[in-house]
Amino acid sequence: MAALFKARKALGLCLSGCRGLSQLAELPDTHQLLRQTCRDFADRELNPIAAKLDKEHVYPAKQIQELGAMGVMAIEVPEELGGAGMDYLAYCLAMEEISRGCASTGVVVSVNNSLYIGPVLKFGTEEQKRQWITPFTTGEKVGCFALSEPGNGSDAGAASTTARQDGDEWVLNGTKAWITNSWDASATVVFATTDKSLKHKGISAFLVPMPHPGLSLGKKEDKLGIKASSTANIILEDCRVPLGNMLGPRGAGFKIAMQTLDSGRIGIAAQALGIAQASLDCAADYAHKRTAFGSPIGKLQAIQFKLADMAVAIESARLLTWKASLLRDAKKPFTKVQSPPIFNEFDFFFSPSVTFINVMFCVQEAAMAKLAASEAATFCSHQAIQVLGGMGYVADMPAERHYRDARITEIYEGTSEIQRLVIAGQLLKEYQS
Repeated sequence: MAALFKARKALGLCLSGCRGLSQLAELPDTHQLLRQTCRDFADRELNPIAAKLDKEHVYPAKQIQELGAMGVMAIEVPEELGGAGMDYLAYCLAMEEISRGCASTGVVVSVNNSLYIGPVLKFGTEEQKRQWITPFTTGEKVGCFALSEPGNGSDAGAASTTARQDGDEWVLNGTKAWITNSWDASATVVFATTDKSLKHKGISAFLVPMPHPGLSLGKKEDKLGIKASSTANIILEDCRVPLGNMLGPRGAGFKIAMQTLDSGRIGIAAQALGIAQASLDCAADYAHKRTAFGSPIGKLQAIQFKLADMAVAIESARLLTWKASLLRDAKKPFTKVQSPPIFNEFDFFFSPSVTFINVMFCVQEAAMAKLAASEAATFCSHQAIQVLGGMGYVADMPAERHYRDARITEIYEGTSEIQRLVIAGQLLKEYQS
């Protein structure tokens, strides 16, 4: 009888898993509608201007506001706070389609959703949510996330930015580096040390409006890709904010940063998928239209093999990304923390590199998705240029932009090397047990 009960319980778990897996084969109607809506928007509003935005380094303000009206700038935010009230799978679907049209626009959407709104939604008070989330759901305002510093891209426990209490205010001093959306943001989440003796447990998070006295911006970085998004230093010099601007409890900043970045990797996988898909679209279209030796080059086996390899890489990465999203939505453990927390994650949207990994902050399914999708983006954009030949090397065609945009996806949110370490570390731990 006990064995029968165990078998029935196991069958129930199996069927539950099958229901989740079925979403990998066929999306729910609401998600299909969102996906198609975002795809149509990207084709109509982003793809025609993406090259100009890239060339002129122009922030897509009009398009961001239109995405806000569609609910895309706050997908997980409850409707009562002005958001779409959808799940993380919906967010990933939107991210892929928007990034397919313009990767720069995609990164703006990603930062606002996961890095700015995400921590406020999870750790903010009701008053903070109304003040710091609702105005950022429409696209008229966007936020940013300030954790990385010039000297501590990997070790957030060594943050040199400080916050000291002075009466009913916090006084912030320090420099934050590689901050995406910085020149276009109306607020930022800043991480600063309130007690150096506690190391990572002495880091706290603060909500700072922009512009604000004591806060200034460095020069815009001239990047290889995603050029329509702004990246710069944020400089804090006796920047004063009210005591009520602390996000979460004092000393919880490291936890907030880690949990925020936890989900962000899945969104970057979706961005990479969009770039990869755009590369395949470009290559397949050219293969139909370009003729050589009396017929379209798409009839050549060499070209067909390239297109087939691209399609397999994209579809494999897409399924991994959807799986990670479903696990997150089901609140299943797509993250598993081992050992004391030392920040070893690559810095969210622009930090030069990760040079070491002292502990595993393992996000196995998300790491697999991010690794597969980012490398698929690089591979597909490279192959697209090969298919186009000389035309792939000039700005007249989008292939070279996809190639430049793809490169960053293997660096931010954890390099491909870090993802492999994370995956292998968890794998070996599971075999040991």
